[in-house]
Amino acid sequence: MTKRDLVMRIAEETGLIQQDVYAVIQKSLDYIVEALENDDTVEFRNFGVFEVRERKQRIGRNPNKPENVVTIPSRKVVKFKPGKIMRERITGQ
Repeated sequence: MTKRDLVMRIAEETGLIQQDVYAVIQKSLDYIVEALENDDTVEFRNFGVFEVRERKQRIGRNPNKPENVVTIPSRKVVKFKPGKIMRERITGQ
């Protein structure tokens, strides 16, 4: 499902104009990204939690030339942990 599919589906079900639905979805996504930029956790009850974690520095190797050692720097990554209801619906457990 793309953002466009989501906009069209919500517009059909609610009777709102697609441009208005798009603006709300885009602004919501912008605020989520802004919160993650500030290292805040974004939590949607029963859906899941987005959080920023630091991936430690590590050593990598080129599989074609294992003697070449490359240092992979630490970096921030976004992790998502599904909520209870989502987990139950997806896994059936």
